[in-house]
Amino acid sequence: MTGWEQVLDDLVRTRRRALTAYAYLLCQDLREAEDLVQDALVAVFSRGRRLENVMAGESYVRKAILNTYLDGFRRRNRWAAVRHLVATAPEQPVSDVATTDHVAARVDAQRALSILAPRERACVILRFYDDLTIPQIAEHLSLSTGTVKRYLHDAVSRLEAVLGPLPAAHLEDLDVLMTGGSR
Repeated sequence: MTGWEQVLDDLVRTRRRALTAYAYLLCQDLREAEDLVQDALVAVFSRGRRLENVMAGESYVRKAILNTYLDGFRRRNRWAAVRHLVATAPEQPVSDVATTDHVAARVDAQRALSILAPRERACVILRFYDDLTIPQIAEHLSLSTGTVKRYLHDAVSRLEAVLGPLPAAHLEDLDVLMTGGSR
């Protein structure tokens, strides 16, 4: 096996579930998440990049997942208009240790994320799931930091309308957004 083939093999074997979970956070559909991961893998590894390790490969694949998700928004909207005619409801991944409270919280979080616009959702996931700073998100999405702050502020307001006040751990982030900080 060549270097990139080994990286691809290791990436798929060891990080496939994490990549699919990341994509699932964006699109909230398991089948679409798997498609996003597959498309991202093809995009990254068909370009002949010299990736030396799994971490570098995963970084490129995560970026490709995010870009594919954002670029495919119109395609998803068209499909959503007719999907009910040909598809059954997807099975949701269930944790072995899931409790009723965890399931209810997850359903609430999924419902809340579904009301966000794609860029707002991407900003929220990059901020609170990937723990990126506002400048890192801006660079990731090729946006200004002010635009990212606005997306996050609007998204947090919309999420709180559905979920209620955020836990104290996230209030610091809200204060930073309101005062114009860059964390």
